Amino acid sequence: MALDQEIEKTYGNKLRVRACGLCWKEDELLLINHHHLGPEHFWAPPGGGVSLWTSAELTLKKEFLEETGLHIEVGAFQFATEFIRPPLHAIELFFEVKAIGGSLQKGYDPETKLAVIHELAFKKMESVLALPVHQRHGIFDIATTPFDLRNLRGYVRLL
Repeated sequence: MALDQEIEKTYGNKLRVRACGLCWKEDELLLINHHHLGPEHFWAPPGGGVSLWTSAELTLKKEFLEETGLHIEVGAFQFATEFIRPPLHAIELFFEVKAIGGSLQKGYDPETKLAVIHELAFKKMESVLALPVHQRHGIFDIATTPFDLRNLRGYVRLL
């Protein structure tokens, strides 16, 4: 089965709840470059689907370790968004997170075990905003500075 078909089979055509973490190193945000979440690469904060009987906090800790090699401490809930890019639809819960151990290394997507993670890096907002719109998460259309992103609250409607 082709990777795009596997992504659609695993994540597509259903509503998912995702926990996402905003992990900062000074004014740089940790982002993952995913393959096959669109026509090209797609940069977004780490996170993943919340499973039944698993808290958002535990999900974040597990996803960060598997995807980035980092152990984290989960902080305050910041905001929620809806990610809609057919066949994908997710309610995303964004939390502050702080790296407390481990070492930054490219991991894998724990839900499919597929090589969808192309790269991960701490990026300045300027370099994220220089990416084509379809290659970055919609939160970067709303928050264009670290200050803006750190201060988003409530339900954020993506453009």
